[in-house]
Amino acid sequence: MFSTLAFVSVALSQTAQAADLTDLEMRWLKGIAPVVGHTRQVLALPLDVVVQPQDTPGMAPLSLGFVDGRCKLVLSMRGNAEGQRQIDAIKPALLGATLELMAAHEMGHCRRYLDGAWYGVPAGFVAAKAPDGLTPDLQRAWLDMRSTRREEAYGDLVGLAWTREHHPELYPRLYAWLVAERSAGLIPGSHHDTLPWLALASDPATLSGATMFAAADGLWVRGLRD
Repeated sequence: MFSTLAFVSVALSQTAQAADLTDLEMRWLKGIAPVVGHTRQVLALPLDVVVQPQDTPGMAPLSLGFVDGRCKLVLSMRGNAEGQRQIDAIKPALLGATLELMAAHEMGHCRRYLDGAWYGVPAGFVAAKAPDGLTPDLQRAWLDMRSTRREEAYGDLVGLAWTREHHPELYPRLYAWLVAERSAGLIPGSHHDTLPWLALASDPATLSGATMFAAADGLWVRGLRD
């Protein structure tokens, strides 16, 4: 879940025809449809939805790629138990809103990459250097981990901003769900440790803006620390 942006160098599989889609794929597609429609029609971002027709064991069920200037929201459900497991783990009353949050998270990645800001930091922010004593490979891995963490935090805040705007009555429950997801098996400071940013968003009023991206920007900058 909440896969980091995949830089795709080969053509992604074409979206399957509706008649070829599985019930699970249709369930996910229905769940993310409000975010997809908003992204395309209101925000006018170049977005395609791709359903992988081949088996994809071990892949994130929902992820983002970027090909030829277009964002690719990729569903990888076949031969992959994780897609059903994630559905089963969500309370039925929260399913639609949770899938929307997950899709909005990926749109945060889309926006950052379209802006040419992926792995970038705001002016005036100086990221920490890798710890001394690491090999060059480990230094690069450490820096990549920290950069990924910042991007995951931005995605989480975008997801919560969408929830605030479209499901305000569910915000406390979706916020608690996201905190629980990020706390499970937590390694402090690792790729998916977005808890410092989430702590700033406990009050939905902190996520206000003309778009879900603008709503996330301020809190994301406030949460930057190394």
